[in-house]
Amino acid sequence: MSGTTAAARPPAPDFDTITTEELLAYREAENRYRASAAARAILGEPDPDAAIAWQELALPGRDLPVRVYRPAAGRSAVLPLVVHVHGGGFVGTATQCDWTSSHLAARLPALVVSVEHRLLAPDSPLTDAADDGWDVLDHLLRNADEWGVDPSRTAVFGESCGALISALTAIRARRAGLELRAQVLVNPVVDVTGAAFDHPSMAAYAATPTLALPQLRFVQRLAAPPGADTAAVSPLHAADLGGLAPALVVVPTRDPVADHGRRYAERLRAAGTPARLSEYPGAGHAFLTLPGLEPQAGTARTEILEFLRAALAD
Repeated sequence: MSGTTAAARPPAPDFDTITTEELLAYREAENRYRASAAARAILGEPDPDAAIAWQELALPGRDLPVRVYRPAAGRSAVLPLVVHVHGGGFVGTATQCDWTSSHLAARLPALVVSVEHRLLAPDSPLTDAADDGWDVLDHLLRNADEWGVDPSRTAVFGESCGALISALTAIRARRAGLELRAQVLVNPVVDVTGAAFDHPSMAAYAATPTLALPQLRFVQRLAAPPGADTAAVSPLHAADLGGLAPALVVVPTRDPVADHGRRYAERLRAAGTPARLSEYPGAGHAFLTLPGLEPQAGTARTEILEFLRAALAD
C-alpha cells in the first residue's frame, strides 16, 4: 500500500540487468510517486462524489490491502460490485487508478474494490497475483451483505497485467458456477507464453514511451519462472472461452500489446462469448490512467461507464 506524500519519479532501470534489490527499490520509489500529489496532474483527480479508503481483507494465508470506492453520500441501497485490478505487473498501485475507479463508484453508482495484488518478483509469480484477484472476488461475494452489494450484479475490470488477472478471474468464475455480468479488459496483456512477442503490434511499437519490449520481456520472466505452465496463466491460450461474462476489450492502437486485445476479442467471439472490441487510434499503452496526457482517456472512461451501467442494471 502506498502513501500520498510528494515524491520524485525515479529513472527507469535497465530491465535486462536489474537485480532483485534494484527491482524492489525501484518499485518502492515508483509507487510512492504514483500515489503522490505530484502525479495527479498526469493521473487525474479523484471524483469528489466518491469516498475512498484502504481496507485489509483477511484472505487464505494472508491479509491483502484493497482500495475501496463508494458513492460519497445518499446511497443506502444495495450496490452492484466492480472488482478492479490495476496494471503494472512488477510495479503499480490501485491509487494510480483513482481517476477512473472513483468515477465509476460515483456515477454508476457501485462499490468498486481495487485489488492491491502481489506484484511480480522472483519469489512472486503471476499465479500469486491471479489468486489475489480471484480470492478478493470470492471474499466479497461470500460477504455480500456486509459489503452492501448485490452479488448478482458483479463485474470484473482490469488494465494491462491487471486485465490478464481479470480475464483469468472471469474464467475461474465460470468454473465455479458464478455468473458475472461483465468483464472490462483495457490494453490487456493476455499472453505470457513464448508466442506473446510474435504479434505485428509488438514489432510496430517496440519502443513506445509507456511500454517497451524490455519491460514486457521482464514481465514475462517474472510471470512464469522456468518450468512453469505459461499457457495456464495466458487467457489467450485457454482451451475454452465459452460461457464467460460479456466483454468490453479496450485497445489503444499505439501499444505493443494491441494485438493481444484484438486476438482475445476474436477468440471470445469464436467461443460464443459476447465481446466488443473498442480501439482508440493513436493512444498508447496505459492511456486510461493518463488523462493529463492522453486526450482519449475521458472518452474511454465514458465508454466503460456506459457499458457497465447497462450490464449491471437491475
